[in-house]
Amino acid sequence: MEWYEALALLLGTIVFLMAIGMPVALAFLAANIIGAWVFMGGDRGVAQLLNNGLGSLTKFALVPIPLFLLMGELFFHTGLGRRMFNAIDQLLGRLPGRLSYVTVLGGTGFSTLSGSSMGSTALLGSLMVSEMTERGYKKHMSIGPILGTGGLAIIIPPSALAVLLATLAQIDVGALLIAGVIPGLILAGLYIGMIWFQTRIDPEAAPAYDIEPRSIGAKLALLGRDVVPMVGLMVVIVMMMINGIVTPSEAAAFGALGVIILALLFRCLSWESLRKSIIGALRVTLMAYLIVFGSATFSQLLAFSGASRGLIDWATGFDLAPVAMLLVMFAVLLILGMFMEQISIMLLTVPIFFPLAQSLGFDLIWFGLIMLLALEISFTTPPFGLLLFVMKGVAPPDTTMRQIYVSALPFIVCSLALVVLLIVFPQLATWLPGLSG
Repeated sequence: MEWYEALALLLGTIVFLMAIGMPVALAFLAANIIGAWVFMGGDRGVAQLLNNGLGSLTKFALVPIPLFLLMGELFFHTGLGRRMFNAIDQLLGRLPGRLSYVTVLGGTGFSTLSGSSMGSTALLGSLMVSEMTERGYKKHMSIGPILGTGGLAIIIPPSALAVLLATLAQIDVGALLIAGVIPGLILAGLYIGMIWFQTRIDPEAAPAYDIEPRSIGAKLALLGRDVVPMVGLMVVIVMMMINGIVTPSEAAAFGALGVIILALLFRCLSWESLRKSIIGALRVTLMAYLIVFGSATFSQLLAFSGASRGLIDWATGFDLAPVAMLLVMFAVLLILGMFMEQISIMLLTVPIFFPLAQSLGFDLIWFGLIMLLALEISFTTPPFGLLLFVMKGVAPPDTTMRQIYVSALPFIVCSLALVVLLIVFPQLATWLPGLSG
């Protein structure tokens, strides 16, 4: 069987099973079993494939995923996240558009830990849009920043999605997490600059409203009590990884323990919040592990059938410049993101794209960061980006899809600007991991 026939069989089976409503992870598993039967010698091939797939679940690199997820769930269910939101709101005073800034700053803190852009968008949309609407904010000032926070959440560590991508691609988890620090700060600056620009050209888009004045001492106390401990925990985790003091798995354990200690100090840890946090983290972890299992077996089948080698030879045979090939892969991710969830896209593309990127001479940590940004941008790309429809579901009833599209575009431009910067100056992603190495 030719490589393209093998690839068509594997991908065609997956697409067909997904089209008839089978969950993505199960569709991959079923396609892998069929592929193993065809390419690896019947039932013995299936048994060998399953044994290899189970071995992929014993990697120590997977440990940060449940711990980072538990960290985020505790942050939400204990109320620590809401305390940080409220504190940032009070600290910004009468700053024009301050609720938009609150959404970016506080939302990023929560979204980074939650590992789910869809869940974060639903939460922020239900919490913030109605309040901003009541304050007289125009739609683009309330909806746009929420859609934009995902771009920050996916690259600023600790990011459970980055851990999963690094595991699937078999690259250094810690290096990918650390690589997102500088680009994440740049993207945050671009978002804040965009909000400032929008309020300057249209002051009525985010009208100021009176709040209870606070003294400098009261603001410092609020900052020290409700913001510094939460942000400080994330900073400590990142610094320990950069300096090589802890591995990503140990950093995740310290992070989860740190949130528990903070919740105890603030007297907001209850058995109910702990139970909900564990269940939430367990649910996403099981899905992630099933995804890892499916990806490992899918990668082996692509290699065993010759599809990986054939596809790489075919793609590199066009004699395109590496940057042009990067743009093609970027476009594919944008298109897939209009119809599929991020983890599903990773499962489908990582076994193909990373070997191709390596053959083109790309730094794989840098490429992983580009891929994470592409996944997030695709989620908010009109007309079919999934986060656009999530926002439609939680926004006020009078919100139109056109308003959501218009709100998303300025923040998509910011993310695309960051991608261009990373292509022109790859050191933005590779400098910090180089220091830790």
